[in-house]
Amino acid sequence: MRMATALSVVVLAAGGIGHAVVTGLDTGITRVDPFKDMKNRPQAGHGMNVLVVGTDGRDRITPEEKEKYRLGGAPCHCTDTVMLVHISEDRERASIVSLPRDSYAEMPEHTDLNSGKKHHSHPVKLNAAYAEGGPGLTVRTVESMTGVKIDHYLEVDFTSFMRTVDAVGGVQICTTKAVKDSYTGLDLSAGTHELDGGQALQYVRSRHIDGAADIGRMQRQQKFLAALIDRATSGGVLLNPVRFREMATTMLSSVRADEDFGTDQMLALAKAMRGFTPASSEFVSVPIGDMSFPVKGIGSTVKWDAAKAQKLFQALREDRPLTPSAQKASSGKGSGAPGTVVVDVAPRTIRVQVYNGTRTDGLGRKVDDALRGTGFDTTRTPMTGTGQERARTLVEYDPRWDRSAKSLAAALPGAELRAVAGRGGTLRVTVGADYRGVTGVRAEDSGRAGPFEAVTGDQVVCP
Repeated sequence: MRMATALSVVVLAAGGIGHAVVTGLDTGITRVDPFKDMKNRPQAGHGMNVLVVGTDGRDRITPEEKEKYRLGGAPCHCTDTVMLVHISEDRERASIVSLPRDSYAEMPEHTDLNSGKKHHSHPVKLNAAYAEGGPGLTVRTVESMTGVKIDHYLEVDFTSFMRTVDAVGGVQICTTKAVKDSYTGLDLSAGTHELDGGQALQYVRSRHIDGAADIGRMQRQQKFLAALIDRATSGGVLLNPVRFREMATTMLSSVRADEDFGTDQMLALAKAMRGFTPASSEFVSVPIGDMSFPVKGIGSTVKWDAAKAQKLFQALREDRPLTPSAQKASSGKGSGAPGTVVVDVAPRTIRVQVYNGTRTDGLGRKVDDALRGTGFDTTRTPMTGTGQERARTLVEYDPRWDRSAKSLAAALPGAELRAVAGRGGTLRVTVGADYRGVTGVRAEDSGRAGPFEAVTGDQVVCP
């Protein structure tokens, strides 16, 4: 989560505000030394690697907040979230890799922080590394599993998470269907929502929404982080020095970080990352081989796909993009695919007949081609509408295909939706004079592409 701090000073540094605003902001950071006495570490690659962990600490949360957001359980003093963040050497890309907290791990030999007992290497779940050996053992374990050398360590707990979200004015989350988790109290209807700190915490902690469990939760965490980057890099926060300092002070007041991550480092990083946007970030979860790998004395763990995971971490070490669009952009062949709208029904399953409701020759063909280009199953035989010229584009649909109609309407911003009983499975689009183009859409589970099934930040934030 502290990635947002580095990203948010981009505009300030570029705009000349610089040290006058940010000097001293790191005085509230609690310092840790996760690299003490570490030996036999991986060879450094290109770029910067930051291990970002979220713990379940809740000591400073009020009783009212604990009740409202269902945070009353006893903390395990372990890592609830583990992310490996890679900042490219040219500072134009951030790759965020989610590591499941229940990942099967071989913990290195160490001394237990709580009991003082010395342990030989033994199998555990990844989140237990923090409980047994704190930040240092967590870094050692992740480096051993990934072969990636960690340059910086950043840690946030429940309280600092909530305060950070509130400091940026909340985040905007979009969902194509209702999401509800009785364990965390999350209850969102389909649509767009502005979440405050407590609601955002419910969103990123929920893992009982569907059968995806932790994988679904990691994807929601990635969507949240993209939304936070979007909010933190927007002009409303960054162009107001007073508001920025307030936001940054809140962000950093309860974070724990290594000694070498301070104001000077943040400014140097920011100056190199001018123009950073959600499209500059890419998100991926480590490839999974077995979602329920049994281990005696531990229970069910998540076993990585060793071959695919090795290729993923090799790409990080070699500073290579993880998404096809980022690869295209970095090679100078284009700027990457534009952002798309996430919809509930995949366009390829929606049959569409296009009618031209205007006097503009060829518009029907143009719209048919555009809809087909974004994935819809058009008839490829656009027709001329009958009757009076339409001012507004109309989508007619059978009530039984209402979800498909909403997905189609998302591709035609401003279109009128009209239910027509008995229309059947083919939706009808009558193009009006208000037509300004087709917006790209995709199903929620179809945006991840390439060998690692990664997605860029602009694909998961609200349009």
